[in-house]
Amino acid sequence: MNNLMNKSLAQIVTADHKAAAVFEKHHLDFCCKGKRTLQQACAEKNLAIDQILSELNITGNPEKENNVAFDKLPLSELSEYIVSTHHNYVKNELPAIFGYLQKVASKHGDRHPELFKVFEIFAAVKEEMEMHMQKEEKILFPRISEIEKLAKENTAIHINNGFLTAPINMMEQEHDHAGGLLAEISRLTDNYTPPADACTTYKLSYASLKAFETDLHLHIHLENNVLFPKALELFETRCHTSLN
Repeated sequence: MNNLMNKSLAQIVTADHKAAAVFEKHHLDFCCKGKRTLQQACAEKNLAIDQILSELNITGNPEKENNVAFDKLPLSELSEYIVSTHHNYVKNELPAIFGYLQKVASKHGDRHPELFKVFEIFAAVKEEMEMHMQKEEKILFPRISEIEKLAKENTAIHINNGFLTAPINMMEQEHDHAGGLLAEISRLTDNYTPPADACTTYKLSYASLKAFETDLHLHIHLENNVLFPKALELFETRCHTSLN
């Protein structure tokens, strides 16, 4: 990580968009003053560079998805993992990316009018994802945990089949819609390729969007292909559903 000391703030953020959060936390201007090296910027702000390097090292080592045997996790633990890893990521990134795009569209939209559409679509993504995660955390995930708990107790449950199928169907539809919106943004941005005249924030916006879409794909995969099928299977095999 010491080689980062002599790299500019702009270079560091361009290479790893998550570094922006560290710089913003310490009020290090990586945009207008992004040509300064990290060492220079820390000296000007009287910041301990070892602390900044440590925080940057944390952002550069995210937990690897393939280190977890998701299909072996209890449903409640898998739900908790999705919330702590993916929901929290989305909650942090949504306002940050929204702010970046708003700034970039206002400053560069005259030369790159597609930015206005990108901002409009992402605003819709932000609104939908905030409501989507709330429904999962307040309704669906607690229902899954309840079914798992009762199944472990070997308790016969008389619940309408829609108890799980209705919210799961809705979540899957919303997943498809969110994925489609991100795919449209990818198309408008030429797969998140910034133009030659892009500033650091412009590049950061596209890098953040690309990472956001990647995370969304993992997020949706864990729910659609692991959590939801396992929950439905448990419900169907261990629970007696009523006809009402």
